[in-house]
Amino acid sequence: MSDQPSPQSPVAPLAARERLMTEPDLGAGNFLDHAIAVNPNRAVPYAYSHHTDHRGAVVLRGHSLLDLAALRDRYAAWYHANGVRPGEPVAVVIGEGLEPLLHFLALTALGAVPALVNDAMRHDVMVRYLNHVGVVGVVADDTTRLAAAYRQDPQRRPRFLALAAEVQAFDADASGGLPAAYPYRHAADDVVALIHSSGTTGTPKSTMLAHRQFWDGKQPRMVRFPAESYDRLMSLMPHTHAGGLSYFLTATLLGLPTVVMADWRRSVVEPVMEAFQPTMVASFPRTFVELATGELPVRGAAKVHSWFNTGDSAHYGHIRRLVQLGERPAGLIRPWLLPREKAEQPALPGSQFIDGLGSSEMGMGLFGQVTTPESARDDRCVGKPLEVVRRAAVLDQDGAEVPDGTVGLLAVDTPSRTPGYWNNARLTSSFELAGYWLTGDVARRDAEGRFYHLDRTVDVIDTAAGPVYSLPIEEVLLADCAELVRDCSVIGVPGAAGEAQRPIAVVQLQSAAEAADVRAEDVLEAANKALAGAGLATLAAVRIARTAEEFPLGPTGKVLKRELRTRFATLFATQ
Repeated sequence: MSDQPSPQSPVAPLAARERLMTEPDLGAGNFLDHAIAVNPNRAVPYAYSHHTDHRGAVVLRGHSLLDLAALRDRYAAWYHANGVRPGEPVAVVIGEGLEPLLHFLALTALGAVPALVNDAMRHDVMVRYLNHVGVVGVVADDTTRLAAAYRQDPQRRPRFLALAAEVQAFDADASGGLPAAYPYRHAADDVVALIHSSGTTGTPKSTMLAHRQFWDGKQPRMVRFPAESYDRLMSLMPHTHAGGLSYFLTATLLGLPTVVMADWRRSVVEPVMEAFQPTMVASFPRTFVELATGELPVRGAAKVHSWFNTGDSAHYGHIRRLVQLGERPAGLIRPWLLPREKAEQPALPGSQFIDGLGSSEMGMGLFGQVTTPESARDDRCVGKPLEVVRRAAVLDQDGAEVPDGTVGLLAVDTPSRTPGYWNNARLTSSFELAGYWLTGDVARRDAEGRFYHLDRTVDVIDTAAGPVYSLPIEEVLLADCAELVRDCSVIGVPGAAGEAQRPIAVVQLQSAAEAADVRAEDVLEAANKALAGAGLATLAAVRIARTAEEFPLGPTGKVLKRELRTRFATLFATQ
């Protein structure tokens, strides 16, 4: 491995971080410049990219704050030379890792609006999305298929389709340079990015992130997020997603050594873990499923004290294995807070898992639940709202709060929420109710103010006996049938002859169960015994997914339940 993290720490001093918390103009559009202004270690590498050399060894390359600014300015000069101006949306369709973040920095420095697109998005869906956004240009790793699509519809073709390699090779010195007013000065409500939903059917939603809104709520992380001289973050987030951007913003302002991963598969992640030795790992659940399956990554996770999850909630069956790894200081109390006296405290075996329920629309994880090896199991608890949340409630369809213990619509009132959806005011208004933003989740709250996440509203199973929530069922399968089930997805499909929906599970088997040729009937029997013991609805059927195609994942690693519902829509039709 080359370019090991520098023995000189790039972390910003505490006084600098405290100053950042009170900067009135700081936001998602200019955080790099603010980091450079306050961090005396601005020339020390902190952001690491990775690749594998010809011998199969992991190679890390470090970039300082000043390095990133130089790359940003060169990329910005290319965009400016190609006519990009403030307020214009530009699509960035580039593979994961540090590269799409550099384009984000360049475009926001010009006042333009980067539309970050996961390059794993289905191509026909991507074209519809770009047309909906109305991008003036596209920069991509490969423009071949886009160019072919726009030949069929030339009136919709953006002003430019360019290869990312062209931007990387640009000679800024030979160009017209940058605008006189550079970097651009953002107003608080300026849109600084567009983040898309999965778009499994139809055109994806385009969530707007605003300059100040996307920074609101993150200020306490400047003093609470672990950033001692020995701390290192591995970011496994998709960096074209709000979650990846959020962690990169935080790491940049802190000067926290961070490896920005370009791949989330365990076969790639584990060697980089062993080389980088992170103390923290941030991801969507997708990688945590892989890391918690089979032999645990003991060497790579030897120094991990914290796992950070956002987006969908993680499952206890995976969490309980991961927190056995690593070591942590005594006295961990709540999310985003580690005692600054860690070095003087005795280390405890195991780590903490911080599950932060959030979304692009919420602007950040707004709920936090901490699990350690000593924690009691509390299925689907996402904890209490973080301090940025002014109000959180469970509502009925009319916007009235329901009593504690009653299931309803999860709603939040917070300055971190999105301004809405790009070019779709009607869709934006559909998520607003009684002064709250509806998160799209079904939840309940207990008498102590803890929230429990039960389902996405679109995934609730409408059975003859009433609504059945898929996530608590999945929780039981993954925790109580762990010897059989590696991962699973519970969905509702129509019963026979137009009857109400019935719950079924599509499961991936553990390798030992696969080798033993375990049948779907065996899994169904074990699952229903565990579900009955937990007081939950039982399953009508189990289907085993033996290939990746039979367990479809979206661009961000979420199981595509809509595709599974379509695939098994006629399962009971002949009964």
